[in-house]
Amino acid sequence: MSIRKLPEIKALDAIAGMQFETDDEAMARWKPGVHAVLDADNSISIYDVIGDDPFDGSGVSSKRIAAALRKIGAQDVVVNINSPGGDFFEGVAIYNLLREHPHNVTVKVMGLAASAASLIAMAGDRIEISDIGFLMIHNAWALAMGNRHDMRAAADTLEPFDDAMASVYAKRSKAKKSDVAAWMDDEKWFNGEQAVDAGLADGMLSSDEVDDGTNAKMTSIAALRRVESALARQGISKKEAKTLIAAMKFGARDAADPVERDADSSAKRDAGEYTAEATRLVSLFSAKR
Repeated sequence: MSIRKLPEIKALDAIAGMQFETDDEAMARWKPGVHAVLDADNSISIYDVIGDDPFDGSGVSSKRIAAALRKIGAQDVVVNINSPGGDFFEGVAIYNLLREHPHNVTVKVMGLAASAASLIAMAGDRIEISDIGFLMIHNAWALAMGNRHDMRAAADTLEPFDDAMASVYAKRSKAKKSDVAAWMDDEKWFNGEQAVDAGLADGMLSSDEVDDGTNAKMTSIAALRRVESALARQGISKKEAKTLIAAMKFGARDAADPVERDADSSAKRDAGEYTAEATRLVSLFSAKR
């Protein structure tokens, strides 16, 4: 069990009719290229959205983390995080796996630990954050479908999980649970120094431990994730979203090209083109539905 004896969050499988997606602002702030300069044999990297994508194998799943912990075995673990969040239930499962690890767990927030990723970060016996890092906490964020009864049931189902998360953040921080609940209602963002001051992190990372890793390919990956989230918010399934994205004239070809002298400006242009093309496709697809 965790050295800090952190609270367990009991969660069943994902709720039927509910889909968990990343927060818009978190996706906008996420820089997927940020990573640790050095990954040790006992380190686990969480550098993507939380949750497994069965269509392309991307995302960070609890199964992957469980396998990594088995491989590391009976020794201390370092968890490097740069993630905008994602599937709440997968985040809970990963938090519980790290919480139950019988040896010391050090979490290092390299870039972003938002939403479900910030909950995962709380499983560390020690949490360190970089000077370019951010933590974001909020209530469980889901897309629900159905009639008014389904919506009420979804809200009632999520409420105890919000309470459980508030307990975890309060256990780690210097704040009262009621204050933490207010932070979550407001979708509170903390930079590195603020996270340490609030007690959500124990110290700052040395700058030589973090590589900002900014390049065209990584910027395009972030844009692609934003498009996927935008399509999901239109009620489009992941399978349908993949089909639409594959139809875009901007995409994998540009993302896979070698990084050139003007790669940064090119990547920013691609991100805008992704968004514009996604908006057009969403409109066309919605009209057909």
